[in-house]
Amino acid sequence: MSELNLKDYIYNIPDFPKPGIIFRDVTTLIQAPEAYSEACRRMTEMARELKPDVIAAAEARGFLFAGPIAMALGCGIVPIRKPHKLPRKVLTQEYALEYGTDTLNMHEDAIQPGARVLIIDDLLATGGTAQACRLLVEQTGAKVVGYGFLVELSEECNGREFLSKEDNMPVFSVIEY
Repeated sequence: MSELNLKDYIYNIPDFPKPGIIFRDVTTLIQAPEAYSEACRRMTEMARELKPDVIAAAEARGFLFAGPIAMALGCGIVPIRKPHKLPRKVLTQEYALEYGTDTLNMHEDAIQPGARVLIIDDLLATGGTAQACRLLVEQTGAKVVGYGFLVELSEECNGREFLSKEDNMPVFSVIEY
């Protein structure tokens, strides 16, 4: 059986959200059970080598991949969310966007000190969101062991380079543009 080409399941939307940008829509992949299952399988195999205790997932599409990975590895999931979405006391991390700043939150008691944490998201562009997730996790005394993504925009952005230089941690992705 030939290997499924997951790029065939990513819908490319030109000039969104602004002219010159090609938006890589992963919702078409998760709508196809065989592609979604294969993407999660590949991410799980890459994640297994990092031996995480916990998966920290960035809102919102990161949750879609973190769940199957965590179940396969026997890990818990910690949601990292936009402000005003979590009900208990939170840790907060502001981070830079190309047009300003944004903020992420995580429950302050979500991860035990010393836990091995893998950060999962759907897409790696500049690396800013992933780094903000790492900074949140580290506030708990846990150790980030790496980053995993479904899609990486290596030709358009330098997220892997940024994370490797800034954080010196393993970075994996399944689909690369």
